[in-house]
Amino acid sequence: MEHLTGADLRSLAGARSFERGLGYVDAVSGIEVGDDWIRASVHGTERYEAELTLGGRRGPTGQCDCPYGQEGNFCKHLVALGLVVLTEGDGLAARRTAARERAREFDAWLSGLPREELIALVRDQVAEDPQLRRRLELRAANAQGDLAGIRSRIRELLDIGPYTQYGHVEYADARAYVDQAGQVVSAVRSLSASGRAADAMTLAREAIGLLAGQFDSVDDSDGWLGRVGADLADAHHEACRAARPDPEELAHWLVTHALDDAVDLTDIDPLDYEDLLGEGGMAALRRYAVDAWQAHRTGWAEKDLVQRLAKSGRDVDTVIAVHAADLVPSGHTHLLIARELDAASRSDEALEWAERGIRDVDDLTTVDTALVDYLADRHAREDRLLAAAALRRDHFAARRTLLAYRRLRAAARAVDRWPTERAAALDLLRADAEQRTAHGAPVLVDVLLDDGDGAAAWRAAADFGAYDHQWLALADQSRATRPSDALAVYRRLAAPLTREVGNDVYEQLVSLLLSIRDCHRHLESPDEFAAYVTELRSAQKRKRNLMRLMDEHGL
Repeated sequence: MEHLTGADLRSLAGARSFERGLGYVDAVSGIEVGDDWIRASVHGTERYEAELTLGGRRGPTGQCDCPYGQEGNFCKHLVALGLVVLTEGDGLAARRTAARERAREFDAWLSGLPREELIALVRDQVAEDPQLRRRLELRAANAQGDLAGIRSRIRELLDIGPYTQYGHVEYADARAYVDQAGQVVSAVRSLSASGRAADAMTLAREAIGLLAGQFDSVDDSDGWLGRVGADLADAHHEACRAARPDPEELAHWLVTHALDDAVDLTDIDPLDYEDLLGEGGMAALRRYAVDAWQAHRTGWAEKDLVQRLAKSGRDVDTVIAVHAADLVPSGHTHLLIARELDAASRSDEALEWAERGIRDVDDLTTVDTALVDYLADRHAREDRLLAAAALRRDHFAARRTLLAYRRLRAAARAVDRWPTERAAALDLLRADAEQRTAHGAPVLVDVLLDDGDGAAAWRAAADFGAYDHQWLALADQSRATRPSDALAVYRRLAAPLTREVGNDVYEQLVSLLLSIRDCHRHLESPDEFAAYVTELRSAQKRKRNLMRLMDEHGL
């Protein structure tokens, strides 16, 4: 304990949790001290159990059953407990000595009890504590080799009945149920430790299925049940490692489990069993996965499993076959295939799939833009610049967006055809604007602004209309050259803001006022601006934050 420092606590917790922990020091109670650990309750909105381990080569570590602590973080409750350790110092050492003495005295008393009295004591405790009874019944069944008895006790432990209200375990009762369910993990591990790993493996699988069946009926907001599922998965893996089951049978169970809802509880990955399966078992694993996929080719879980197993075995053709069996109309699946083939250094086939993806799309407005980018980049890298420009032209004609315009501009400049392509593109956008299509006028204004053609952008906005943010961009871009036009825009945008409140609104308004002042400077009309500001201040004088902000900017 003497090696713990405040710097250790700050480093482990981070500044935020450390500062919050300072306020919980007085909430620490029920301190228990061991040789290299200290445990206590920390009361906040709820009571949590925190434990610091102070020995070990890696320095202090801690565990807490609060939600943040259960994610593996060094929480504010552990900080509070650590600060108590630093404060009490020698007093804790005295507690540890006293605890050791009490343990010795208790052990001596317990050892000296007559057999009949000891049995009576255990029976009394079992009668008062159902969880203790279940634990001891499990140990008895295990000691007697009673597999049926162990199975029965496991079913009892996983039964939500005693904790349910209207068929559901509410949040307030979930922790008690999870504590009981966690005893199943201990039972399975005890079987493995006693040389009955095959039985442990079987019961672990049964328990996983039973627990998964209860999952939707328990309010597991804090993820406690998920941790029991993960522990069961670990216990199953440990049992398999000891029992060395038939690889074919193990492969079949792993695939069945991976495609079952129970996998969400345990997160068992069949690839984690590769060393137990061996070459033959892995072949069986892939065969069972392919069979499942062929029976349900559009199933997400089936496709994901087959592809992951295929990738682990570098079986690119199977990965492609899975994608090819469920091609989507946008061409996205073609793109995935092309990328897989590129990764396998099969670039010619990748190009064929990408080109096929474009051909198979009936309407380029629905094509995956990433596929267009992929194919255009391939053309450009392999000096097919005209093909890249043609693809960008077709895509822009179908999807007239600012991004598609930019891509077309870059491709056309690479082949010295931008003036011609630009004129054709703008003709399409003007036709859209004249027909009042949804995006015609806004896109036309955007692309002209992006080209730096402010004069044409002003005309388009005046002829066809524009959004406020576009008018603002036009005004900002041409404040020095068209101050009168920009001034009209700024004042129009400022007017509705004067009827609103809030610091964000005031910041927007002041930004517009600064732009209005700049316009008047260019127009050499400072008196007009002064009159405008005076009138504005008079009307807005009740808005103290706005007045303060205007003062800060000299308005």
